[in-house]
Amino acid sequence: IGNTVLHILVLQPNKTFACHMYSLILSYDRNKEGPGSLELIPNNEGLTPFKLAGVEGNTVMFQYLMQKRKHNLWSFGPLTTVLYDLTEIDSWAEDQSFLELIVSTKKREARQILDLTPVKELVSLKWNMYGRPYFCFLALFYILYMVCFTMCCVYRPLKPRTGNKTSGRDNTIYVQKMLQESYMTYEDELRLVGELITVIGAVVILILEIPDILRVGAAKYFGQTILGGPFHIIVITYACMILVTMVMRLTSTTGEVVPMSFALVLGWCNVMYFARGFQMLGPFTIMIQKMIFGDLMRFCWLMAVVILGFASAFYIIFQTENPENLGQFYNYPMSLFTTFELFLTIIDGPANYDVDLPFMYSVVYFAFAIIATLLMLNLLIAMMGDTHWRVAHERDELWRAQVVATTVMLERKLPRCLWPRSGICGREYGLGDRWYLRVQDRVDPNKHKMMRYTEAFKTQDRDNYDKDLEKLEIDRNMLYKKELSALSLSRSTSRTSSHRGWEILRRNT
Repeated sequence: IGNTVLHILVLQPNKTFACHMYSLILSYDRNKEGPGSLELIPNNEGLTPFKLAGVEGNTVMFQYLMQKRKHNLWSFGPLTTVLYDLTEIDSWAEDQSFLELIVSTKKREARQILDLTPVKELVSLKWNMYGRPYFCFLALFYILYMVCFTMCCVYRPLKPRTGNKTSGRDNTIYVQKMLQESYMTYEDELRLVGELITVIGAVVILILEIPDILRVGAAKYFGQTILGGPFHIIVITYACMILVTMVMRLTSTTGEVVPMSFALVLGWCNVMYFARGFQMLGPFTIMIQKMIFGDLMRFCWLMAVVILGFASAFYIIFQTENPENLGQFYNYPMSLFTTFELFLTIIDGPANYDVDLPFMYSVVYFAFAIIATLLMLNLLIAMMGDTHWRVAHERDELWRAQVVATTVMLERKLPRCLWPRSGICGREYGLGDRWYLRVQDRVDPNKHKMMRYTEAFKTQDRDNYDKDLEKLEIDRNMLYKKELSALSLSRSTSRTSSHRGWEILRRNT
């Protein structure tokens, strides 16, 4: 019952009352230390009161709980050295990491905890000592891996075509070699080494990604932008395309260019994932993801309707014309592709001035230019501009969340020998087996003085404002004259309050 009450207090809107009641309940706890403590009992979702405060973004309760866990080592003047207990905070030995819970929650208030002590210092320590070097090395290794795969695709086994052309528009001169013909020369053996590296890399990607999917869940793993959800979809699809290409090569099946092309596009797009390691580029990856899965996905439905309608109209108009003179609409799939290019203004309106164009083509193209180019494209630009404005206000906050998510990911995937535990063991200070983070804090006395000056201004203005309201309530019957006198009185009192505030500043300085 006591543990349930603690969880309820974390969710209370009255933070001061909740903190007092929290202390009162813990004062009756018999097992204040050890696994039997009320603070260490999780709820049905596996969250202790401390983790629940982080997930809900309750910064007041989080700071209150952290103040209970800290130990002052020494203080000298404005300098103070404090040991913060890292139990439930450090992700090194936690199955359900506190840092991962914060970055995976949908509440923006929870990300503000990443800027509080000692979470900010812990993340900075992990990222600067281990996270950034490992992440940069991983980015370099992945780029070299993609260069190797690209070279294997560029020099894939091809041979001249021996069959006859089936139509005048057939432009194929090379075809894919069979498996027995693909590995005969020294260049083929060198390419085989690169292909083996590519396949091994795809298998390693699947081995690393699948356990996280099973642990977190597919919806949460792929749906969280901060955790890199779309990039996880990209890299898993890329690995599957590599394996499909390998099977088609081994079985001498024609058409390996399809999965190979998809793999090249997806593999190089995944390089943008490593931009999160840099403060200048990290927020832009979030911006691109929000634009693609927010603005662009909604816009594509409207674009598909417009393209289908006008492409069908263009195909019907040119159905009776000679395709050799106007080949952009010679069949329905080509009409769809040409209309898509016209929609994005990649090409101009196709017209051959040596022949007569149908009259309806000019009418339909005029309507298409007004709707697609002037209306819908400007609508898309406005939607993306609004998304850019919203993300720009959260730039630093989003980048810190990306750093935390990347740090937790690297910490889970790397061996323990490459990522030692951060902090100081409590046995060195006689505090048991728990781990602590030493933080040096500097208290600025001038800051507290300025806070007192600000409060002096606020209290005087608030008192004068209350007096004015009382006088206005008393003199409600004489509206015009009393309002003028009240306004003049408020001006005089505001001057006197400002004068008193400046006198306080001059006297103290």
